[in-house]
Amino acid sequence: MISYARQPQEDQPEASLPPIEEHIAPAPRVSVQAFCETVETAAAVQSAGEDRRLGKAHLKIQMGGMAAAIEAYRSAPTPNVIVLESDGRNDLLGGLDHLATVCDAGTRVVVIGRINDVMLYRELVRRGVSDYVLAPVGAIDVVRSICNLFSAPEAKAVGRIIAVVGAKGGVGASTISHNVAWAIARDLAMDAVVADLDLAFGTAGLDYNQDPPQGIADAVFSPDRVDTAFIDRLLSKCTDHLSLLAAPATLDRVYDFGTDAFDAVFDTLRSTMPCIVLDVPHQWSGWTKRALIGADDILIVAAPDLANLRNAKNLFDLLKAARPNDRPPLYCLNQVGVPKRPEIAAAEFAKAIESQPVVSIPFEPQIFGSAANNGQMIAEISANHKSIEMFLQIAQRLTGRSETKKQKSSLLSPLIEKLRGK
Repeated sequence: MISYARQPQEDQPEASLPPIEEHIAPAPRVSVQAFCETVETAAAVQSAGEDRRLGKAHLKIQMGGMAAAIEAYRSAPTPNVIVLESDGRNDLLGGLDHLATVCDAGTRVVVIGRINDVMLYRELVRRGVSDYVLAPVGAIDVVRSICNLFSAPEAKAVGRIIAVVGAKGGVGASTISHNVAWAIARDLAMDAVVADLDLAFGTAGLDYNQDPPQGIADAVFSPDRVDTAFIDRLLSKCTDHLSLLAAPATLDRVYDFGTDAFDAVFDTLRSTMPCIVLDVPHQWSGWTKRALIGADDILIVAAPDLANLRNAKNLFDLLKAARPNDRPPLYCLNQVGVPKRPEIAAAEFAKAIESQPVVSIPFEPQIFGSAANNGQMIAEISANHKSIEMFLQIAQRLTGRSETKKQKSSLLSPLIEKLRGK
């Protein structure tokens, strides 16, 4: 949690409208979950969710306040923003301490309370609360609080760029990147976009069964037009949390780019999307090198043979040296166990690269081939396939999300599940 907060003010008007000169910048694509104690606050949050400035945010409202939030995040990843309503002082501080034990790093917390006390405000700031809003609140108060978290000068950019590249052509890097993005969107409930950077031969449109008339080429060849509205028009919706910036996959033009050709696209995506997965083609040019070095996290996909080992080590060493203040790239082995093919063991890869692979994905042409031909993800073909858990492991490592916590069973568990279902 970050330490950006707004000090409570005396005599805050109810349901106040923003002054004419006040500008509230729209919030990016973030997930927001509110835990309210009163129906009045829940109604205000609901109205805030209908405001145009929160049009890109995914808002979910639950009753139960602090206790409900702690219970919910015992077994689920936390969203980008948590809005908590609380009436008490001691219960609030103790509850925040408890919430911190089940809350993912980087989650912003907004507290709605009725105590207008500077000492309480200081304690909340010390605990990392992002904002404290005095109740009763109106819809615009909630909008202002959430939007200001991402428009404040000290707030960091929301988007996390993940680059996936193959150590050699044909190793399945695109398949891995598309399935990992699916896991990020479905299992980690993060809004994500896949940017297919292989403009001539990209397969993301085929894998997600999408055929949009526009895509990333329109942005690259019109850099002066690139802004959030323009990018939004180019995105193709795959699921509620997953979008696609597709490649044209046509040969009617030559795709020779300068080093900074994709900068405007990446900057715009970073300002509006929590997670951007770059499907980087296996080629070496100024812009591919720039995309890899500029990413927040990198995954190298390699097959277990000598050429892949050499290329993976070269990529690993170069990127590690070029990004000394970032964590080293991750890598995984794919297509492991091809019948009658001599292979280099994972231990040899780990010894040469001086790092263990995240996962080793077995060679299973039947299910992967069926998924590719049907325009589906592995999770859609076989919900219990073992590779799905591997994609989730990669997604968790790349996004920094903690592993999903298993909820402790109790005598009330069946009743709680029924209530959740309702």
